[in-house]
This record gives sequence, structure tokens and C-alpha cells, in this order.
Amino acid sequence: MGAGVILYFSLRFEPPAWSVLPFSVPALAGWATWRCARFVCAPILAAAIGFGSGQFATQRAWPIEADIPGHASVVEGTVRAVEVLVEGGRRVTLLPASLDAAAPRHRAIRVRLRKTDTAPVAAGDTLRIRALVRPPAPPAYPGAWDLQRDAFFAGLGASGYAIGPMEVLARHPPSGLARMIQRLREIVADRITAAIPGAPGTICVTLLTGGQTSIPAAEHAAFRDSGLAHLLAVAGLHIGIVMGYTMMVSRLGFACSAYASLHWPTKALAAICALIAGGAYMVLTGMHVPIMRSFSMACLMTLGIVTGRRVVSLRGLGLAGVALMLIEPWEVPGVSFQMSFSAVLALIAGYEALRPWLRALHGKSWMRRTASHIVALALTSALAGTASAPYGAYHFGHIQVYFVIANMVAVPLTAIWVMPAGLIALALMPFGLELLALVPMGWGAEAVIWVGTTVSSWPAATFDVPHMPAWGLCVLSFGLAWLGIWRGRIRLWGLVAIAAGGVSPILVPPPDILISADARLIGFNTNEGVFLQQAQGGSKFVRDAWLQYWGVNAAQPIPRGTAAAGSAITCEPDRCRLQPDAGRRAALLVRGPTKPETCEGISAIVSAEPARGMCPRPWPALVDRFIVWREGAAAIWLTPNDPIVLTDRAARGMRPWVPPPPVPKQKAPPKLPPAALDEPGSE
Repeated sequence: MGAGVILYFSLRFEPPAWSVLPFSVPALAGWATWRCARFVCAPILAAAIGFGSGQFATQRAWPIEADIPGHASVVEGTVRAVEVLVEGGRRVTLLPASLDAAAPRHRAIRVRLRKTDTAPVAAGDTLRIRALVRPPAPPAYPGAWDLQRDAFFAGLGASGYAIGPMEVLARHPPSGLARMIQRLREIVADRITAAIPGAPGTICVTLLTGGQTSIPAAEHAAFRDSGLAHLLAVAGLHIGIVMGYTMMVSRLGFACSAYASLHWPTKALAAICALIAGGAYMVLTGMHVPIMRSFSMACLMTLGIVTGRRVVSLRGLGLAGVALMLIEPWEVPGVSFQMSFSAVLALIAGYEALRPWLRALHGKSWMRRTASHIVALALTSALAGTASAPYGAYHFGHIQVYFVIANMVAVPLTAIWVMPAGLIALALMPFGLELLALVPMGWGAEAVIWVGTTVSSWPAATFDVPHMPAWGLCVLSFGLAWLGIWRGRIRLWGLVAIAAGGVSPILVPPPDILISADARLIGFNTNEGVFLQQAQGGSKFVRDAWLQYWGVNAAQPIPRGTAAAGSAITCEPDRCRLQPDAGRRAALLVRGPTKPETCEGISAIVSAEPARGMCPRPWPALVDRFIVWREGAAAIWLTPNDPIVLTDRAARGMRPWVPPPPVPKQKAPPKLPPAALDEPGSE
């Protein structure tokens, strides 16, 4: 089913609505008629369901709004959410919203307020702001993460920043369940930050409300480099803690009544109470993909407790995956879905395979019990971290080395200290007594931050890895699923697929040249390093994405005058010649209107300005500002013959979330004065 979803999103065209019928109908007939054909028909039917789920999700989303002006506009709308940003200031999401007093739009508009704008604002208020808003940004390079697809399914139409003070037109209590929940999240976040200042307070806000926008960059980097980033992504660990403590308190409460203990199924009732608490926590933290997966499994676990069946199993993980792929199939290509399910798959399969050895280790003495708990904690960190590491490497470009050590300390701190204090604080907030629990929670958050900062500062805490192609990640995922699902020695064949996916970066070299969609960034990848030409206004986000793609930490500027940057780049005042090695043809970076004296050996011309006609026919491949304005970011692979040029529009095709190609503005004919129209020949 996941393969069907991936197939739908990897297409470069939008398939017709009936495209799944030629596969699903015969597969369903074969599965229902011939028992021996079920092994073949069932996977085909599941893939067709996944494909159709992606189609249905696209059809029920609002079409993109391609008429965003891209200049200063007056934005007016109702506040849906308010977020505190780490660099200061706030960000508001408006829905419904309008631009320049036009009709309200179906998609939300997100505006970053000025730092000096401290007027109170909450969900439900109506605002008017003069802001510069733009449509969602395209991918940083062909094949990069598609931010426009994210915005399409998130219901976001435009975003930008305020260039004037906001004006509160009306203050209303939030109407609708979603806005009331958002307002509750804002109240909880405000009380936490008032009691716990600084970075510990932002960590506590993340754990109790799911918001991550206010976490300082240094602490966020420390959690990422130490392998503790999963603590900031509210998921199975957090909802497990909430439900575990709720079930413990509920069973204790039932045990205080002799009648309830003797006549009621207290274990099942306690499990239902825990499920209710887990659902409330899921809603409070924003209902993101990891916690929705965890809550889906929690529902199955509760059903297992009530019916006396096995609580944790691969069937439960599979049913949770099916539920999420039917509800939000666009999350399957995302890092949250992939890391979450890979980690849980490894935990279930790993503990099932190692159960005999773990039982042998467990004993009655306190020393053996302590050793058993330590081994289980280390095994949990190793299994989950190792299984999710390839997906982190694919999406973020690096791998953490000491994640097992960091998790062995930080996870118990979170489970025993931080989260219980947070739950007590939530229970005390209606009475105004939350400070009694928030202060100890802040101390625990400081301890967790210290662990992340210390581990991330160790030598070689992270190392960059080459970019893995998408097909390599699919092969690796197939091997991981094979290894986790099958039993016996046949499961070891999954290691072959995992190894094949792991070596896939060697088979697909990265491009030699990248050009951004606005031509303000042009990068060259050579054996001497990465060289970058960056004009004023070049995107830092795109630059960092390029460095991650090429697996480097920094880039060198391309020389402006007559200079040579190693043996790969030779520059003159108005041009640079790039030749990665003697076996491949060169490319020319043009910086001015002067035509080169010769184009011999040049296979591609790159320019931040229009550069058509720089060389005589036959023209080399040309990527200039006009090309990227029309086709999006471009990548060039230099070869011994003609270069390989791939643009973003060619990589993504025509999909509902891809804006149509821009159309050049037609110049209006000059307006002649009335006297000139009477002159002869003025027709």
C-alpha cells in the first residue's frame, strides 16, 4: 500500500480518476475467486488502494491559488493560530483571509509580525496587516523536498512578513472546536513560558503543546547532533508516558474501592482511561503524524487489553500504517512517517527475535534486574536509532554517532522526571497552581538540554553522508520491511536489499552545477570543494540545502577577477571556465554581456542574466535567468559529450501542487497623442 502511495506522488503527470480500476478490479476478482492467486493479487490490490488514496487526497484539497501578487498587499483575516518564533516576534496564520479587500481565499495565509509589534493577539481575532506575501517556495534543486506539495496538502496558500503594524479589527472568542483547541494550546504555552524562561521553557512548551517554532537554534542543533531530536517530535515515547502514568493512577484509584476491585474489570477500565488521556494529549499537541501513528497503535493495544489479546504486534503496526495512509497519504514520503514506522518496526521485530536472550538475562536479584533494564534501554535506543538513521541521512544529510549514549540518559530523565511533572502541571492549571510542577519540570528540561549539549560537543559527534537517491531509499525500505516481517533465516535476505540501498549513492553522482530558481545562486561541485556565486538576496535556505546535498559544510566564493580556483575553475573578469576533470567537457559561467572569443570545448553556458546567443551554432546547453524563471531550479551533469540538464519543472511535471509556467508580460503598444493620429501614415 505504501508503494502505491509512493508511485502516485512520483508521477510527473496527474493520472485520471479511473486509473486504479484496471488493476484493482482484476486483483479483487482474482483474490476472491482463486485461492492460489491471493499471494499475487493481494499486494496488487493493496498498492491500488494506496494509489487511489493519494488521488482522493489530492482531489479533496483546494486548488492552488496562483494569483498571489508577490508585492506589498493588505492582508485581512481571522487568526487561526499564533506562534512564537525563536528569532523573536510572532507568526499568525489567517483563515479565511483576503488580499487587498478581494474575496476571501480558501487557503490560509501565514504572516510573520514585526518584532516591535507586541499588541496582544489570539486565535479568533480579526486582523488587518500590510505585508509582503509570496506563494510557497519551489524545491531548492531538482529532486529536493517539495515545499509546494507540503503547502498544498496543509492548506497554505501564501506566506510572508509584515511591513506595517497589525490592526486588530475585532476580538472574538474562537469559534469551532479546532480554534478552541488552538486557543487552549496558546494559553498553555503562555503559562509555561511565564514560569520557565529561556530554552528549558521552550522545550517544555514543545513537550506539552507540540510547538517547535520557539526553540533556540543552538539547543535545536544540540538535540539534532546528539540523536535526541525525537524528544522534540511528540510521538510514541510521549504518548506512551502519558498513557502509562494515567493507567497506573487509574488502577490505583480503582484498587482503593473494594467493590470496584471485586466486581469491575479494572484493568480494562484503566486502559480505556489511559486511551482517553492519550487522545486528549494527541489533540493538545497538534495531531502530527508520529503521534497519530502512536495513538492508532494505542487504540489497538487498548482493544488487546480489553479482549485479552496480544498488545504489541506487527499486525497492530500494519493497521496503524493503513489508517494513516488512508487519512493522510501525503505524509508517506515525509521524514516523520518514515522514521516513526521504521523505528517501531525495528523495536517490535528486534525484541521478538531477542526475547529468549532477554529472558535469560532477567533474574530475581536486584543486580540482574538493574542490568536487564540497562540492556533493554540500550537495546531500545540502538534498534530505533539504527533503523531510522538511513531516513535521517536521506532527509538531513548526516548521521549521529553517540545517539545510544545520549538516549540512555535523556530518555529516562524525560520519562521519570520531565513528562510526569508536565502532566501534573496540566492538571493544576485550572486552579492556578501549575507553578508547583512547572518549576521542577524546568529543572528536568535543563538536565536534558545539558545531555544534548554535552554529547553533541564530543569529537566527530556527526558526520556528513553522500546523498542517497530516492530509488535507493525505496530498496533499503523494502529490505528493512523484509527483515522485520519475516521469521527464520529467510529474513536475512533483507540485509542484501539494505546493503544495496546503502551503496546507491556511489552509483548516482551528484550534479556538477546547480542554479537556483531566481539565478541568484550558482554552485559548482569540484574535487577541490564547492564554489558558490551568490548575488544579493540569494536564499540562505537554498544554499544550505545545496551544501547538504553535496555533503560539505561550507562553500568557497567564486573568484571575481582573473584568478584560478584550483585546477577545476579558471576565472576572468567576465567569465569562469569549469572543468571537473580532463575527461569531461567544460562549462562556462558568463558574468557580463561580452561574448567569449571561442566556445571550443564548452558544453554548457550558465548565467545569472539572459545569455542567449553567446556562442555560435551549434549552441551549447544554456541555463540562464530566463530558463530558471520559466522552468525552475536546474542541475547540470558534465559528461565527455553533451551535458545532462534537469530542471525542476521537468523533474516534477504537471501536478496539482506545481504552479503553471509563468507567462511573459506583453508590452502594451505606445499611446500616441491625438494630434499624431491625424498625421499621414499614422495608421
